[in-house]
Amino acid sequence: MAYDRYIAICRPLHYGTLLGSRACVKMAAAAWASGFLSAVLHTGNTFSMPLCQGSAVEQFFCEVPQILKLSCSDSYLREVGLLVVTVCLVFGCFVFIVLSYVQIFTAVLRIPSEQGRHKAFSMCLPHLAVVSLFVSTGMFAYLKPPSLSSPALDLVVAVLYSVVPPAVNPLIY
Repeated sequence: MAYDRYIAICRPLHYGTLLGSRACVKMAAAAWASGFLSAVLHTGNTFSMPLCQGSAVEQFFCEVPQILKLSCSDSYLREVGLLVVTVCLVFGCFVFIVLSYVQIFTAVLRIPSEQGRHKAFSMCLPHLAVVSLFVSTGMFAYLKPPSLSSPALDLVVAVLYSVVPPAVNPLIY
């Protein structure tokens, strides 16, 4: 979405050639493939972990940090390694989004009319707000120290990054 906004604002005359159906298919395929690969690696590792503290997860869905709390094996370190790889992948996407928006805001601030700037910002800011909410709460959920963990806080954070962004997507797009 950041790339779409970048092309629409910074290179509007090239929109049709730079963001045609072929580019959209490639970007969607890359997103789906990386998500699928991450899910398969985490699922495979999760099913290989013995759970020594029961099997009840204190969440409304089964997510990696909650399962790691129940594990008592060496595969815990493998899962932490997979989380590091996932965080690096997410960080790469985040850097791409930030760089896209820096270029967008630089171009928008050069627009002479107030109405043009307002239109461009109103197109970009909702997307940026949802991405920021998703990334910040997701990072907090996966990278917070165990000492900050409580079932109520974990549930609120999980809802903020797994339910709220998809729920507001139709309003934004």
